[in-house]
Amino acid sequence: MAHSSGKYADIESLREQAVTLRRQGYSLRQIRDELKIYNNDILNRLVQGEPPPEWTKRPRAKDDLRQRARELRLQGWTYDQIELELGCSRSSVSLWVRDLPRPERKRTPEEASAIARKGWEEKLRIRDEERQRTTEAARLSVGSLSARELFLAGVALYWAEGQKSKAYQRREAVIFVNSDPGVIQVFLAWLDLLDVARERLRFRVMIHETADVAAAERYWAELVGVDTSALLRTTLKKHNPKTVRKNTGEAYNGCLVIRVLQGAELYRRVEGWWCGIVGAATATD
Repeated sequence: MAHSSGKYADIESLREQAVTLRRQGYSLRQIRDELKIYNNDILNRLVQGEPPPEWTKRPRAKDDLRQRARELRLQGWTYDQIELELGCSRSSVSLWVRDLPRPERKRTPEEASAIARKGWEEKLRIRDEERQRTTEAARLSVGSLSARELFLAGVALYWAEGQKSKAYQRREAVIFVNSDPGVIQVFLAWLDLLDVARERLRFRVMIHETADVAAAERYWAELVGVDTSALLRTTLKKHNPKTVRKNTGEAYNGCLVIRVLQGAELYRRVEGWWCGIVGAATATD
């Protein structure tokens, strides 16, 4: 049955031979080797319409799942339901049943929206629990702070958030502004570590003029342990009607400004400490 390469004049004869071999249980590779036909396109056309022998068919592990997915779809199941039932991916389910008609809607749009909203709220709840677990684990991992650790943290905190002198305008003053109560507490603990007497501190609230100024003053005074009468005059930020503010509500208390009197020497030390931290962090040895 050998056939010379490149000479396919008698296609019908070749087809008869190929079909005969196919019906005898030959695979495509066996037919190719027998007839010396190495063009796959021609080989496939010669046996077109002839089913492959059973022994050449590979079993497909997902055939049963595919059949079950189609049965469930015909029963009106949704993609989500089929996914949960069979443990398959959505892409697989879609591939298996996409030729089947969609099941009739059994819920009103309002009911479907409510179910979707409930599902989203559950996801948010799970995310929030995960966030809280991660945050709590991180908090516990810190443990206690040594004096040196608090010292370094305070220097970095001031250099990130405090007022700094500029080359074109030397202002060697220790002034710290922040809206985070935790940051304020850490900064005060750092000043205590440096033996900066509380009598040298002056506090002032800075807040938007449309906020509850009196409540904010009480909030910050209580946090730092002074009477509201000890606060300097509050600085009010003018309202811009073109600006859409998001820092509103009961949680908004503006910022607290802390100034250390006679702070020039302390500022110079902070500047030096920060340079020391940078040098140590970037040292090659």
